[in-house]
Amino acid sequence: MHSFTLLFLTMLALSLAVRLWLSHRQIAHILAHRDKVPVAFSGKIGLQDHQKAADYTVAKTRFGRLPLVYDAGLLLIWTLGGGLEWLDQTASAYGFNPIMTGIAVMLAFMLISSLLELPFSIYSTFVLEERFGFNRTTVKTFLVDIVKGGVLALLLGVPLLWTILWLMEKSGDLWWLYAWLVWTGFSLFIMWVYPTLIAPIFNKFEPLEEGDTLERIKALLHRCGFSSNGIFVIDGSKRSSHGNAYFSGFGRNKRIVFFDTLLQMLDDDQLEAVLAHELGHFKKKHIIKGMLISFATTFFALALLSWLIKNPWFFSALGVSTPSNYMALLLFVLILPVFTFLLHPLLSLFSRKNEFEADEFAAQQTQADHLIQALVGLYKENASTLTPDPLYSAFYDSHPPAPVRIAHLTAHN
Repeated sequence: MHSFTLLFLTMLALSLAVRLWLSHRQIAHILAHRDKVPVAFSGKIGLQDHQKAADYTVAKTRFGRLPLVYDAGLLLIWTLGGGLEWLDQTASAYGFNPIMTGIAVMLAFMLISSLLELPFSIYSTFVLEERFGFNRTTVKTFLVDIVKGGVLALLLGVPLLWTILWLMEKSGDLWWLYAWLVWTGFSLFIMWVYPTLIAPIFNKFEPLEEGDTLERIKALLHRCGFSSNGIFVIDGSKRSSHGNAYFSGFGRNKRIVFFDTLLQMLDDDQLEAVLAHELGHFKKKHIIKGMLISFATTFFALALLSWLIKNPWFFSALGVSTPSNYMALLLFVLILPVFTFLLHPLLSLFSRKNEFEADEFAAQQTQADHLIQALVGLYKENASTLTPDPLYSAFYDSHPPAPVRIAHLTAHN
């Protein structure tokens, strides 16, 4: 057995074991605290709502174990089990040029992978979310979303994939640098067009109605020096009763978006505080920092791939007999999460730091009490657990645990 094969199997086993162990801790911790509302939320969230959140989180965590094991098994089948080798040989038999063969292999891989993962998506939407009263997605909407997503992936993904493979074949040893520039430009383009061209394909956006709510939001935007290309309400209730708010795009193409479900959950004071939090991410340059980290990560990843692609053992150790640019790219994308999963806590830590800073900004622009009330309402309506396992939360959660976040805001009140 090649040493890289052994390393791959070791890291895969380690990542799977750690994730399963963390899920076990999460379930045990939540169940141990299921019968008592944390003191910080006493009188704000009832025991029944607390228990619903606990049961919902436990159900999701238990269900999440299955795809963890399933995905690890599929990865082994695709690599050492000969799945990618079979796919490559099948596509190569048609006699296409290397670029078209690569596109065919990757499209076939994505189609097969999507079909294999479909049962989990169906169960999550129509069984798990339905059981706890959150699902509003119809079968028609579910199927239409799949079709729209597939068509969009083809329209945007195929030209990008063709360009990357062409650069890998034609532009010499610095192909990875040119590919990085293309990927960076593509990412910026998608961010720019997403609010006006992509998001409306899946949801209906309506301008926020004139009234006190809109005037308060405009006043907040003016105080914060934030300009946008509109304030919109999205029909989130079409798919789920969960509430959310966000802004997307950049430059003059920025949009502020509220889920219609969120408008039903919160009053104007709370809504203003939630928006101030989102604006905090903008004012503290969290979006730009996240983009720079993403671009830097991609830069080093492609540089690493440019070295791996020159080594025949990279292919043979992962079950592929014939080296090629497209197979190197596909193998790299597949195994990278296995070797980087231990970086997840660092990314989570960075994200939670940003959330604290955005909370502090919101407390300065509005009132901390209003944001606390909004968060408590969202925890209740979205059935977010108040008692996550600390280690699980540190590893996975992009937001601070509820008690920690509320305590932090209370200190700034």
